[in-house]
Amino acid sequence: MSSPSNHPPETPERQQAAKRSTWVSVWVNLILTAVQLVIGVFAQSQALVADAIHSLSDLVSDGIVLFANKHSAKAPDAGHPYGHLRFENAATLGIGLILIAVGLGMLWRSFERLQAPELIPVVHPIALLVALLAILSKELLFRYMLRVARRVRSTMLVANAWHARSDAASSLVVALGIGANLAGLPLADPLAALIVGLMITRMGWKFSSQAFNDLVDRAADSDTEQAIRERLLGTPGVRGIHDLRTRKMGDMIWVEVDIEMDGQLTIEAGHAIAVDARERVMADLPVLDVMTHFDPV
Repeated sequence: MSSPSNHPPETPERQQAAKRSTWVSVWVNLILTAVQLVIGVFAQSQALVADAIHSLSDLVSDGIVLFANKHSAKAPDAGHPYGHLRFENAATLGIGLILIAVGLGMLWRSFERLQAPELIPVVHPIALLVALLAILSKELLFRYMLRVARRVRSTMLVANAWHARSDAASSLVVALGIGANLAGLPLADPLAALIVGLMITRMGWKFSSQAFNDLVDRAADSDTEQAIRERLLGTPGVRGIHDLRTRKMGDMIWVEVDIEMDGQLTIEAGHAIAVDARERVMADLPVLDVMTHFDPV
């Protein structure tokens, strides 16, 4: 039988990649938040102010990612014998809840403004320029963060990258709303803020539900389980397997399985086959460890 391993070999790389990409996001969002908020208030654009608040929520989520990145890389200890990888799931859940809260707040403010259309001002043209600048900045940030996330296979970083993409999409809606407002459609600005709120709420629900399922021991997807099964059955000496169980731990997978072997084998030979099977599974799959029990057949 196998014993719990330390955190995955790629953990130091993942930690550094997460830290570096997240700090890039922090500085981009810090600058965007300040510019959008100041110009949004000056130009009397509710949509641009809403986009600034969205950028501000990114700063909060970036802080959560940095916190989780620091703690998830810790080695197993007496209080956490399976390691701290689920800090990533908790961080993703936190990001999702922040998005939901921000989105619902925007919806409420937009509905209030739409109830009094006569009070909606014509925004200053500089708001459109800032919105276009925000689109470019956030789209470039999204592409950079997603490339890093895929390289190190981190769902937490993927969530944060798509948060940046939702910002780019929301900034596009904001730019269209501001442009329509300048063209003589005053309702377009609060309507743009309303659409941004809906987009943010939907994205937050998606991340929250996914992270919650992982935190309550959701199994790996069927394709991954099939790949695990094939590697186990392809191990010389393994005659069959049963009771294969998987559960997500951060971006890694914990595997438990009963392996069927020749009943005439010695304990030493059976152990060697189990070790070989474990190593085959862990060689190229995001598996943290494989706990095996072998049955004679």
